[in-house]
Amino acid sequence: MTFSSYLTNLIIPFNLCMTLVVIGLVLGLFRLRKTGGALIVAGLLWALAWSLPATSVWLGGALESRYPHLSPEQSPTADAIVVLGGNTANGRANWFLPYEKDKAVVRIDIAAQLYLAGRAPKVLLSGGALEGDVSEARGMAHAIRQQGVPETALILENSSRTTYENAAMTEDQLKARGIGKILLVTSALHMPRAMAAFAKQGVVAIAAPAPPQIVPPTDGSLSLWVPDQRTFDASRSIIKEYAGLFVYWLRGWV
Repeated sequence: MTFSSYLTNLIIPFNLCMTLVVIGLVLGLFRLRKTGGALIVAGLLWALAWSLPATSVWLGGALESRYPHLSPEQSPTADAIVVLGGNTANGRANWFLPYEKDKAVVRIDIAAQLYLAGRAPKVLLSGGALEGDVSEARGMAHAIRQQGVPETALILENSSRTTYENAAMTEDQLKARGIGKILLVTSALHMPRAMAAFAKQGVVAIAAPAPPQIVPPTDGSLSLWVPDQRTFDASRSIIKEYAGLFVYWLRGWV
């Protein structure tokens, strides 16, 4: 693992917590006990904060609420629907609850619903191969055809690996086909960063997010102030979005 990839992995709360604890212990060995102790406490508090559902509801909910989810019938029309590869919290309909395949939030489902509701005549699928030879775009194409979207309506962008590349490479495809306005489909959590990336490319995009996932269960089975392992594991998605938006802000994109 390279140093840069290790820094990237610090987005995972457990990794940053353990890094701070280890550094704190090392500093303690060199008699820098106050500094070391402060780092250890900071690491433990960081892990505790992200294990609390309240943190996800507050910070994640703030991102998800930026662009409300609309039904296909309520959505405006456009020249094309653009779907970004990836998922959030493994596609769980509610990331505080166990994964249920029948209730999973799949971005391609939203795109299919929009197409079948007549919101746009074309669907552009964006996403390169993260592992192996099959791109996310090709995988999404197979799935959306199963839902009744014809091959003739599909455009594939098979090379992008990041949100910025999604936007840049998609813009090339749109421009080549004279497509102007798009409906942009991704998770509600990812939508603020995706909209910023597409705006940077000059694409006229209308947000068409999947339904929010960071919603406390209505049955009261989860306490917002009690640490939860599932919440802790999923929290990296929120941190990743804020880190990405911070980088975009530094570059003047938002």
